This record gives sequence, C-alpha cells and structure tokens, in this order.
Amino acid sequence: MSSDDLIQWFKSIGGSVDTSSMGFEEFPGCGRGAIALKDIPQGHILFTIPRDLTLSMRTSSLPSRFGREAWKKFRLDEGWTGLILCMMWEEAQGNTSKWSTYLSSLPSAFDTPMFWSDEDLKELSGTSVVDKIGKEEAEADYREKVAPAIKSRPDLFPEGAYQHHCSLERYHIMGSRILSRSFCVEPWSGEEEHDGAAADGGADADAMDVDSADQNVTDLVDDVEAQADDTLDVGSDDEADEDSEDSTNVAMVPMADMLNARYGSENAKLYYEPIDLRMITTKFIKTGEQIWNTYGDPPNSELLRRYGHVDLVPMPESFGGLGNPADIVEIPGDLAVAAATDDKSASLAERVNWWLENADDDTFVIASGSGLPEDLLSFVRLLLMTSDEWEKANRKGKLPKAKVDLNVLDIIEKTLTKRMQKYPSTLEEDEKLLDPANGHSLSLHKKHAIIVRVGEQRILRGAIEQTRATKEAMKLASSSGKGNKRTREATGSDSHGRAKKSKR
Repeated sequence: MSSDDLIQWFKSIGGSVDTSSMGFEEFPGCGRGAIALKDIPQGHILFTIPRDLTLSMRTSSLPSRFGREAWKKFRLDEGWTGLILCMMWEEAQGNTSKWSTYLSSLPSAFDTPMFWSDEDLKELSGTSVVDKIGKEEAEADYREKVAPAIKSRPDLFPEGAYQHHCSLERYHIMGSRILSRSFCVEPWSGEEEHDGAAADGGADADAMDVDSADQNVTDLVDDVEAQADDTLDVGSDDEADEDSEDSTNVAMVPMADMLNARYGSENAKLYYEPIDLRMITTKFIKTGEQIWNTYGDPPNSELLRRYGHVDLVPMPESFGGLGNPADIVEIPGDLAVAAATDDKSASLAERVNWWLENADDDTFVIASGSGLPEDLLSFVRLLLMTSDEWEKANRKGKLPKAKVDLNVLDIIEKTLTKRMQKYPSTLEEDEKLLDPANGHSLSLHKKHAIIVRVGEQRILRGAIEQTRATKEAMKLASSSGKGNKRTREATGSDSHGRAKKSKR
C-alpha cells in the first residue's frame, strides 16, 4: 500500500497530518520512514491521532461482543492474546472494519528471530535473545486460549471464513506487529468504558496543551521535556515492560508507527492529550533529514528480537569502531553459584532461595561502559559467607553490601569467564567475520547475530580486564602495606535492572 493511500485513509477517519512538513520514503536498511520536507522547528505538531483510531482491546468492539465474562474465562485479558485476537477479527471484517486500510499497510514478513530457521538461531547461542523469543509460549497461548475461544463463538468466527485470518501463522504475524509497533496508551483520568462500543482513551488531567495559542515554541518545548513521563515511546523498557504492562493499554497507533528509530537519534515523540495523541518534534529538523521516534534506546539483542534489525553507531574510544552503546550482557546467577562452589551448588540452595525471596532477581546485567553491578557483588558475597555470617544475614533479612575483596573478585572473574565461553566463537573470530576487508559473505541473519555477539563479548572482555586490574591493584596495595581496601569505587560498580523474557 502506498503512503498516499494510508494518509488519505488516516485523514478520512479523523486524523490530521502536516503533509507540507512531513513525507514518507524508503530508507536503505530502515524501510519506509518519515522525512522532513522542509525545515521543521522544535515543538511542531507533525500529526494528531484521535484516541478511538488507535486499535486496542478498548477500541475494538470484539471484547464486548464476545462478552466480558467469557473474555476473562478464556484468559484473553492476559498478555497480548486478546489484542492479537482483536486484530485477527478486525482484519477478517474486511472493509467493514475501520482499521482495514491500516491493517493492510502493516508488514506480514519479519526478520525477527521468531521466524528464523533452527540453523540461523544457532548463531545466537550465548546471547540473551534465544530464551526471550517466546515462540513456544506464544503457540501454547494460541492452543489453550485463542483456539478454544474461537471455537466457542461460531457466530463471530465462522469456520470457513476465518480459517486464514485466525490461523497460527496469522497469530504469529499479529503478535510480531504488536512486538515491533505497539505503544502503551494509558487511559485519561475519568475515562468510562461502554459495553458494545469502542471507548475513547485519554491523557492525565495535567497533560500539556500543545494547541495553546498563547504558548510560544520555547515554552512548548520546555513542556515537552518537562512532561517526559507522559511520553509514549515505542518499545521502551522504561515505559512498558512486556511482563507487567496492563494489556488493555497496549495499542496499535496508526501513523505513529511509520516513524523509524535509531540509537541517540530521536527528534520527535508521541504525547498524551485527553481526546487524541500528538507527534511533536523535540528538536529542529533540517530539510531532507529523517524524522526519528524512539524505542527507548534498547540494546541490539532487544532490537533484533523485537524489530529484526540492529543499531551501529560510533562507539566510545575505549571500544572503538561501530556498535550500540546501549548493549548489555546478562549474567545468570547459576554461573556465579557454579564458580563459587565448583559445581557443588546443593549446599548453597538455601542461600540462593533466600536471595530470590529478598532480591527477586536471578540475572545480573552489565551495561556498556559501566562497572560490575552491585547486585552481582552482593550475591557473590552471600555465596562466600561463612556459616556464622550467613546465619546473621538471614536473621536480619539484609542483603550483603556490594563490597569487594580478592575472594569476591576471583569468583567474579570465573563467572565472567564462564559466561564468555557460552558463545560459539571468540570475539576476535567474530570481528574478523564482520570485517569487510576479509571478504566474508554473510547472510543478514548471521550478520545481525554476530553483531549482537560482538557487542556482548566486548562488554564481557572489558569487565574481565577491569576485574583483573582491580585484583592486581589490591594485591599491590596489600604487599606494600597499604592494606586490602574494600571499595565499590575500585570496580566502578553500578546497579542495573534485569531484562525480562517476553510474554504475549
């Protein structure tokens, strides 16, 4: 479908677009995206989307037709299953659905690992991507929730007519559309839902008034920055975690999902208003420049899983070359347990269970350019405690402080080394494969997988070198009589949250 057709439909159903400022074209490596047709100032409204034009479980009439109690009975209110079913049903309505043109404009082919062959998936060994694809879980949801719900209502889902639109294949496609393009659209305070009709959403009562004629551009931009909490960022882990988000807030937002994103390039954001959503520029954009939204600057592992691409931008001097500064490495807790006990982990089971009860986290994250995470240091100290120290900590219910000594650093080094050994090839081998001077011909999937591996291995290599350097410094200080100083600053430790598995 052409961009002109989509814009015509968008305007015909209540949306507005400044076509004098913004157009669409194909960008190499990015697909179709938005471009500035002239210089665009900060605080400029590019387009406005009525809330009832967003596609969600609030706006589709299927949940009310199906019956709210039955909807919950089949657990369609859990995760993304309900929204996927709404999208399949709306697509099956053809031209009678107001979203027919929009749904036809969405991609049906994806380069995400969900659709990779087993051979291609082997290239992701060692990364955090494989365990988060969630294909088996998605198919279980289809069998246990969606398929029984469809069969229970032949009046809404006649067998012959819906064989294509509600197949497992379409389920995966719709789920991938949500994963790559959905927004978290929260209701405005005071919103009321009406059975049998689509309910309009809205923003918080104190949402900014971007249409105020009394507001100049500078004030508007200040408000844009000040109200960052009201920003709807596609895929932003800070805005909506897939495990915890309210499924009724997940929505497909026509026009807004046409904008691409790239690390550190955002120059437009989507904002709440009581009756609509508005895409507003956050920076001055020159004629011919691409208009970028934001995904929240996730690591390449998440970009690949959700969107099927990776980001390559100039890296800090310590890394060199191209990469994604937001890359992270996840360290499973069981690696630290194995390193601390020489695989005799049964004796530490009580401590591990206590940690999970108090910290609720069994995976530790090292970010690009950061030190060792404080929670990993605390966990290793717990594993190394004497019996008396453990009993005291257990009695007080307090996690160990994130201090380091040579014993802690020894276990950290062993843990990081074990983590590095999970990859199918070394960092040097992967870097040679990516070097165009070596003449390697790589498929797109393999190239993306290697880029993810390289980003993670560089972080691990840096963390291992930092740990070894700290150990040597502490040994030198001890031998010179200055003592074995314990300090978090010695490792530049930092605290990071855990990247969680996707659930639909």
